Amino acid sequence: QVDLAESGGGSVQVGGSLRLSCVASGYTSTNPCMGWFRQAPGKMREGVATIDTSGSTAWYADSVKGRFTISRDNAKNTVYLQMNSLKPEDNAMYYCAAGGTYYCRDGYWDIISGYNYWGQGTQVTVSS
Repeated sequence: QVDLAESGGGSVQVGGSLRLSCVASGYTSTNPCMGWFRQAPGKMREGVATIDTSGSTAWYADSVKGRFTISRDNAKNTVYLQMNSLKPEDNAMYYCAAGGTYYCRDGYWDIISGYNYWGQGTQVTVSS
């Protein structure tokens, strides 16, 4: 059983920053492809960023490029999402997900069905 636990969400003003963390436990195989997704009320869940098993390659949604940075510390089984210059459109529940390494590639990184394990989510609220 793999468990993912997110933390770091909260309320910030426009232009502010937050750092989300996701701690994985129970994973016995090779390091998985790790991603952050988000879902705003009334909208579909969407990919935000994904990082490969070594932490050397990352993929980002166009809407967050240049503002968000995903990273991972495999020794701590932790993935981070540094969010800067937050905008009202970043308001959402943010989810951490772990998937097979196959999905850590162009055109696949944001396919929701490719991720087997999901956290409970952490809320990010950006106010003006």
